[in-house]
This record gives sequence, C-alpha cells and structure tokens, in this order.
Amino acid sequence: MEMSITKPAAKWFIKELDLEEGDAIRFLARYGGFGGVHKGFSLALEKAEPNNLGAEVTEEGIHFFVEESDIWYFDNKNFHIKYSRKYDEIEYVIE
Repeated sequence: MEMSITKPAAKWFIKELDLEEGDAIRFLARYGGFGGVHKGFSLALEKAEPNNLGAEVTEEGIHFFVEESDIWYFDNKNFHIKYSRKYDEIEYVIE
C-alpha cells in the first residue's frame, strides 16, 4: 500500500488539529459510520505515536501513518489524502 498527502491537506490538519512539528496522526478502521471500502466500517483518525507501521508519509513536519493492523481496511489499494478548496475539507481517495 502506498500512502500520500498533499501539502494543502497537511496544512489543513495542522490548523484544524493544532498540530506541531513532530506530531503524528494515525488513520484507522473503525466499526460504524458511513463510506469507506468495507460496509459497516469507516475511516477514523487520532493523534498517536506509531507502533507497528504499515504505511507512512511525512509532510510539513507531521507524520501521517496507518498501522499494520489496519492495512486490511484499504483492501490492497493506495491511500491518498487531498484537500478540497471548494469545500474546505479533506478528501480521502482509496484506489
């Protein structure tokens, strides 16, 4: 699995989550919610330190990652994080 994040998306996370250089954001599968690759699950995030990395990318001094235990959620696809200026929100692309 390849993971990427655009610079504008990283800046959005820094602003919205009050992040500082060196902080880390984990993306994980959670039971419930809407959307996503698997019915009944959705993508969540939390500020956390990596334990057993499955995929990672660093942008604007922030470490974004997925643990090995959550790789299944992405179903052998790549994970791209983008920022939509039109809607002022984050867009997750799994392809």
